[in-house]
Amino acid sequence: MRIALIGFAAFGEAVLKAILERGWRVVGVFTMPDDPTGKVNPLKQTALNLGIPLFQPENWRDPAVYESFKKLNPDLGVMAYVTKIIPIEIMKLPRLGTIEYHPSLLPKHRGASAINWAIINGETKTGVTIFWPDAGIDTGPILLQKEVDIDPDDTAGSLYYNKLFPIGVEAMIEAIAMIEKGTAPKIPQDESQATYEPPCTEERAIIDWSQPVDKVYNLIRGTNPRPGATTYYKGVKLKIFDCLKLDKPKKTSYGEVVEIRSDGFVVSAKDGAILVKKVQPLGSPKISAAEYVKTAGLVEGSLLGR
Repeated sequence: MRIALIGFAAFGEAVLKAILERGWRVVGVFTMPDDPTGKVNPLKQTALNLGIPLFQPENWRDPAVYESFKKLNPDLGVMAYVTKIIPIEIMKLPRLGTIEYHPSLLPKHRGASAINWAIINGETKTGVTIFWPDAGIDTGPILLQKEVDIDPDDTAGSLYYNKLFPIGVEAMIEAIAMIEKGTAPKIPQDESQATYEPPCTEERAIIDWSQPVDKVYNLIRGTNPRPGATTYYKGVKLKIFDCLKLDKPKKTSYGEVVEIRSDGFVVSAKDGAILVKKVQPLGSPKISAAEYVKTAGLVEGSLLGR
């Protein structure tokens, strides 16, 4: 079977390697343009090392991209964690169609930030979906799904790398095998259960310390490692990453620093508190909360927030 792979970063590379291990032929790899910061794209490097034709479209609607894809004459298109909008005309080119990986149990959590919102919403289960994409956003028929637990202390990073990444690669290979055997279903999504959230940007990740501590905690872990949950100290932006949820402190103002510890500082929220362990001050890389206490002059009684 001739496969054209559209993918990004480490997940795309893992899917590429898994496909080749099964003996299927990858006739072309499409990935993102080079990062201007010089960050290495592992999928690109692996494709080049293996001599697989590589394409890095700037504009997927350029007719030249369509022609390049068509000339490969793929039997199947495989989209391995693609955040770009791929024209439906390209997805229809392969003889057997195109399949795509999405890190949620569709139709729940359509959109680019499915992992973030599942945690921010306090959910305890999510999963991966391999589906047949159409012209909508994550709306095509479902081929297969696999469910995973969201543990109470999972972050967006741990949920993806420890669970949704490996099970997603397995699901992709299982789906391709089903297509090869002619047993792959196309199950319509139940639109009555559909949810769609916007991208989880910095503007949507601002901490309100007057909210219940569970909601604050879910926001922080759901935005770790990106984009980070934002608060303010003396009017200056401060992003919070690693943290722990603690029992209710003594009566204090919401957002008040109630304790300075060797491993960070404790901030009051409604019905509980958050032990902050890693932060990112404005214009700085991520640092330990203990280091921030020293450099920012944070003391018990300091207030965070707007």
